[in-house]
Amino acid sequence: MGRGKLRIYLGAAPGVGKTYAMLSEAHRRIERGTDCVVGFVEHHNRPRTEVMLHGLELVARRDLEYRGTTFAEMDVDAILARRPAVALVDELAHTNIPGSRNGKRWQDVEELLQAGIDVISTVNIQHLESLGDVVETITGVRQRETVPDEVVRRADQIELVDMSPQALRRRMAHGNVYKADKVDAALSNYFRPGNLTALRELALLWTADRVDEYLREYRGEHNIRTTWQARERIVVGLTGGPEGRTLIRRAARLAEKGAGGEVLAVYIAASDGLSTASPKELAVQRTLVEDLGGTFHHVIGDDVSDALLEFARGVNATQIVLGVSRRRSWQYVFGPGVSATVARESGPDLDVHIVTHDAAAKGRGLPIPRKARLGRSRIIWGWLIGIAGPALLTLLLSQALPDLGLANHMLLFLTCTVAAALLGGLLPALASAAFGSLLLNYFFTPPLYRFTIADPRNIVAIAIFVGVAVSVASVVDLAARRTHQAARLRAESEILSFLAGSILRGEDSLDALLERLRETFTMDSVALLERASEVEPWTLAASVGSHPVSRPEDADVDMPVGENMSLALSGRVLPAEDRRVLGAFAAQAAVVLDRQRLVGEAEEARRLAEANRIRTALLAAVSHDLRTPLAGIKASVSSLRSDDVEWSEEDRADLLEGIEEGADRLGQLIGNLLDMSRLNTGTVVPLIRETDLDEVVPMALGGVPEDSVELDIPETLPMIAVDRGLLERAVANIVENAVKYSPAGEPVLVTASALHDRVELRVVDRGPGIPDEAKERIFEPFQRHGDAPRGAGVGLGLAVARGFTEAIGGTLAAEDTPGGGLTMVLTLPMAGHEPPVAAELPTSAVS
Repeated sequence: MGRGKLRIYLGAAPGVGKTYAMLSEAHRRIERGTDCVVGFVEHHNRPRTEVMLHGLELVARRDLEYRGTTFAEMDVDAILARRPAVALVDELAHTNIPGSRNGKRWQDVEELLQAGIDVISTVNIQHLESLGDVVETITGVRQRETVPDEVVRRADQIELVDMSPQALRRRMAHGNVYKADKVDAALSNYFRPGNLTALRELALLWTADRVDEYLREYRGEHNIRTTWQARERIVVGLTGGPEGRTLIRRAARLAEKGAGGEVLAVYIAASDGLSTASPKELAVQRTLVEDLGGTFHHVIGDDVSDALLEFARGVNATQIVLGVSRRRSWQYVFGPGVSATVARESGPDLDVHIVTHDAAAKGRGLPIPRKARLGRSRIIWGWLIGIAGPALLTLLLSQALPDLGLANHMLLFLTCTVAAALLGGLLPALASAAFGSLLLNYFFTPPLYRFTIADPRNIVAIAIFVGVAVSVASVVDLAARRTHQAARLRAESEILSFLAGSILRGEDSLDALLERLRETFTMDSVALLERASEVEPWTLAASVGSHPVSRPEDADVDMPVGENMSLALSGRVLPAEDRRVLGAFAAQAAVVLDRQRLVGEAEEARRLAEANRIRTALLAAVSHDLRTPLAGIKASVSSLRSDDVEWSEEDRADLLEGIEEGADRLGQLIGNLLDMSRLNTGTVVPLIRETDLDEVVPMALGGVPEDSVELDIPETLPMIAVDRGLLERAVANIVENAVKYSPAGEPVLVTASALHDRVELRVVDRGPGIPDEAKERIFEPFQRHGDAPRGAGVGLGLAVARGFTEAIGGTLAAEDTPGGGLTMVLTLPMAGHEPPVAAELPTSAVS
C-alpha cells in the first residue's frame, strides 16, 4: 500500500474561496467515479459554501468535552475505517481540542496519507510557521495556529486560490464571508486593503518559490542543462574590482524591464584561497545588490569561466552581465579572458552582456608581496650567524682540524648557511653562502691563501656548494614565509569567523565590536565617523578608547566605509596587509550601526503605532461608550423638565435613579481613562505603607451590588506593603469585571491566603471564561473579550488594574476556574520583606 497524495489549496486570507474550490474539486472527482468523502469541512455559515456540501458523503465528527463545552472534531478512526480514495480535510493548521488523537490537524492528515488515502486540504499563507513574524508585522495579529512549512512543501500539488483585495472586500461587504454585524470591524482591521495586498504578495511569492523548486527538481531528474526562460534571472560576475557597482546597477535596470526579474551577484574565488579582491569593495557590492533586491553568492572554483557558467545554469539564469576586462592589451597573450570565454561557451540559452566601465584596459594590478616580518632580533642573529659563523668556523678548522677534507668543510659551511636562513631569512643566507665560498676558496682549496683554484674538481665542488647553499636557503626561507603566512591567515580567519558569527547571532553591540577591533590591532582608540554629505562636518557615531579623533585626517589609520562614513584608528600606522581584515571590521561596523538605527526606528514606529491605536480607540470610546451614559442622563433630565407630562413620584424617582446610574457609569469610564493616561505617562508614584488586606478589599466593593460578592479574607493574614489607594482601585476594577461576566445568582468569590513572602488575592467567577491565548490580551488597553457589548466599557479596567498592581510591586494574572470561569490572581508583597518606600507624591499622581 503506497502513500496517499496531498493536494493543498493555498489562500492569502479567509474568504478567498479555498473551501469552495476544494468542494468543487470533490464534485468533479465524484462525477468521474472517485470515492470521495468529507472528513472535516467548516462552512462558517456561508450559504454558497454550505450548498456545495450537498451530495457529498460526510463522515460523522467526534464530540469532545473540554472545560464544560462540547466540541466537534474530525474522527480520524472513522475515516480510516471507511477507507475512501479521497478525504476532504479543511483548515490544515487547526489545533485539535485536548484529548484528540493528535495535537494538530496536519498530523491527522499525515496519518491518512500513511494509510494510502489521498487528502485535499486548505491553508492560508499566514498560517505557515516561517511567516508568523512577517504576518504579525503586517497585520498586527499573531497567528497562534501554524503548520510547518515542510508539511506544505511536501504536498504533491499546491494550487493558489487568488483574489484581488478589492474583490475580497466586496465579497465581505455583501455578507458572503462574515455576518453583517462583524463586517465593519473586519474591513477596518485585518481586511484593510494594505494588509490584503501584502498577504497576497506573500502568497504569490511563496508559490512562485515552490514552482521554482518543482522546476529545479524536474530539470535535475531529466538532466536538462539548457536554460528554460520562465523568468528573467540575471547573474552578475564580480571580481571585487571597482567596476562591480556599475555591473550591479546595469543588471538591476535589466531586471526591472521584465516582471519578476531577479539579480544574482556572484564572486568566484580560487580554491587555493589566494585572491587580490578587496574585502571592503566586496562588502560594499554585497550591500548594494541586497539594497536593490538581489542576492549575493560566493563560489569557489579553479576555472572562473566554467564556475560562472555552471552557477548560471544551476540557477536557471537567462542573462549574464560581465565587465570589459581590466587587462592591458599585451596581457591577452596569456588567454582570451573570462568575458570572451563566457560569451563563447554560454550557448544560445544564455545572453551575455559585456558592459564597459572606467577601469577597462587599465590593468588588474599585482598582489603586494608580504614580508616575513621575522622580527628585528631574529634578523640580527641571522646576519651574525651568516657572517660571523663562517669566520669562526674557518678559524676553528684551520687551527684544530686542518686535514678534515674539503667535502666535510663544505658541509660545515652549509650548516651555517641553513642556520642563517632559519633565523634571518633569505638575505643573510645568501650572504653566508657567498662569504663561505670565498673562505673555502682562500683557506681550504689549493693553492691555499689565494683566490685561485688549481684543481678543476674543486671548482665544481665550490660551485655545487654555492648552488646547494642558495637552494637550501631559498627553501628554508620560503618555508618560514609560508609558516608565517599560514599563522597570519589563521588569525585572519578567526577574526572573520568572529565577524560572521556575530552577524548570524544577531549581535548589535557596536561598542563591543569596536573594542574587539581596538584589541585586535592594539590601538589607542577607534572611532566610527559619519557625515550627511561631503560638505557636512564629520560626527562621531561611536568610539572606544581614549581621545578618539573627530576627523579621518587626524587618525593614524583611516578606512573609508562607503562615501560618507569612515573608521578612524589612533595609536600606530598599520601595514598594508592588515587593511583587509580592517576592511571587514569596517563593513561590519557599518552594518551594526545600520541595524541599531533600524531597530530604533522600528521601536519608534511601534510606539507611534501603539499611540495611534490608543488614540483611535479613545476616539471610539468617546464617540460611543461615553456618549451612551450622557444620552441617558440627557433624556432623563429632559423628561423631568418637560411640562407636557405630569410625572408621579415613582416615575420621578426612577428618572433620578437613571441619572445617578449614568453619572456613576460616566465617572467610572472617565476615571479609567485618566488612570490609563497616568500609567502611560509614568506619573503614578506609589506611597508604600504597611496595611491589612481586609481593610482595603471591602472599600473596593462599593461599586457592585451587595449580594454579588462573597468575601473570604482571613483576619490572620500578615500585613502587606502596598499603596492603599492604588490597591483599592485595582481590586475594584477586577471585581467589577468579574461581576459583569458572572451568571445571575452566582456570586463572585474574593478570597486570600499567604504564600511564603507573598499574599495572594483571588477573584473567582463562574462566567464563560476565556481561552489560553487570550489571557494576556485582556490586560491590554481597549480590549473587550469576545462579544462584550459596546456599552460594557472602554476596555481599560483590567489594563489599569495590572498597571496599578505592578506599580506597587505585585503581579496580576488570569487562570481558569476549575469547573468553568475565570480567576484573577493578585499577588502582593508581605510587609517586612520589602521595606516601605517613602516618596514625594506629585500633584498628578494617584494614591
